[in-house]
Amino acid sequence: MEMLDHVWLGILAVFQGPALFTLFGIPVPVALVMVALGVVVGIVVGATPGLAGPMAMAISLPILISIFGFRPEALLPVMGFLVGVMKGSTLGGAVPAILFNTPGTPDSYMTTLDGWPLAQKGQAGKALRVAHASSVMGDTFSDLVLFVCAPFLAVLVERYLDFPEKAALLLLSLTFIAAVMGGSVGKGLISMGLGLLVASIGSGEDFYPRLSLGQPALADGFSLATVVLGVLVLGEVFKGLEDTLREQLGKAQEALTMTGPQHLTGSDLRRILPHVGRSAVIGTVIGALPGIGSTLAATLGYTLGKNRHAKAGKSPAFGEGAIEGVAATEAANSAVSGANLIPVLSLGIPGNAAAVFLILAADSIGGFNPGPGVFRMPATGINSEMVIAFGLFTLMITANALNWTLGGAVMRASGIMVRIPRALLLPCVILLTLTSIYVQDPNMMGMVLTAGFGVLGYLMRRFGISPLPFVIAFILAGPLESTVRQAFSATGGDAWFLLDRPLAAVFVAIGVWVVVSNLRRNRSEKGA
Repeated sequence: MEMLDHVWLGILAVFQGPALFTLFGIPVPVALVMVALGVVVGIVVGATPGLAGPMAMAISLPILISIFGFRPEALLPVMGFLVGVMKGSTLGGAVPAILFNTPGTPDSYMTTLDGWPLAQKGQAGKALRVAHASSVMGDTFSDLVLFVCAPFLAVLVERYLDFPEKAALLLLSLTFIAAVMGGSVGKGLISMGLGLLVASIGSGEDFYPRLSLGQPALADGFSLATVVLGVLVLGEVFKGLEDTLREQLGKAQEALTMTGPQHLTGSDLRRILPHVGRSAVIGTVIGALPGIGSTLAATLGYTLGKNRHAKAGKSPAFGEGAIEGVAATEAANSAVSGANLIPVLSLGIPGNAAAVFLILAADSIGGFNPGPGVFRMPATGINSEMVIAFGLFTLMITANALNWTLGGAVMRASGIMVRIPRALLLPCVILLTLTSIYVQDPNMMGMVLTAGFGVLGYLMRRFGISPLPFVIAFILAGPLESTVRQAFSATGGDAWFLLDRPLAAVFVAIGVWVVVSNLRRNRSEKGA
């Protein structure tokens, strides 16, 4: 079968999949319903300070699996909901930044610089509409690049990379993520090393317990859900509770009034489109690199837009309520979300927290292994993984369409979520997280281990160590060990297989250069 046949089968898998109910005699596929629910939940979660899309994805994943089961038919509905949450939360993050000068996530801080002044001028509605349009345009552009690049990159990897090169590429990815995301190179490498160490506990490929200290509870290792939910979700909640105790709760918010027209005019669109286009490219390029994240994309998009705006001598200036500032930020951070799936689908390497949960869903349900093999054309028959990948692309297009049509209304209605005190919200998140763990694995040991990893995540944050390199290293430890073993065997037991192959040696050299250059940059910044 040709590639286009797989594309068509992926579309049919979504629109002709199992129906949840019928509307006027027309069956409504469950995957479409789940992606719509995910978009709404994501916008509401994104509009709530203290919560984030990955947190909602982490809590909902075990519950969704308990509902849909572990059948291959469950992949698209579950992934559809997760994709909807991912895209909706990116859109909803602008709500508290504009309405209450409260960045719900680090990348939405740049939105406050112009969104809040616009709200103070009575233009909150216009600022929200600019954020909505810019975010969806940037996200749509990023998705189009994903659809083109992921299959192409996967084919290149399958054709030209053997086991030594794949092992070196995994090492390069881990090194890059640790160096860029760890706050400092040392802390990033510590986080990555801890992740690899925890992943080594339990049964390895030699079928005997490693590092279990004779404890039966450690003999089988730690489940991916236990580690991810503990470190990423509970760790963040514990830190949020401590921060909340230090803050004054119930601070009065400044009342906002709307004055003048709030809709976008043709003139407004002409003003923001150049900034949207520039920031969409920036966000897509940054998103395709594992581990950099949307905060840098938002900062670069805003900074470059500010420089262009200042050179043109336009007013108002950035920081004084320019709609161009809102557009530049929102297009950049939204463009990251689609491009972040390029390394996931083509290489099996997660680049951000949202991608972690898509891989976790695939790993939990089975039948889909993100990586170069997804887009491999079979000699005969159908590649079911490729069908699922194009079904996922269809769900992403559907989520974008819902963001275009439904997202703006839900986004503006979600402003009420900002007023919920975090002291009430975060304990509910703990309860939901532990409930979702118990639903997946009904025993107390799983909950105790999750809480323990939550404490580890809290301590990492308190010492300024990013938990994301830890989680990504834990996920990639299995593929890395397997690939290294295969490379060692394929080269006849050559201990220098990473350096004997030219391309593998290049990957290793790039990894060393990334570490050294970031060490020098950190030292120069401290010296300055």
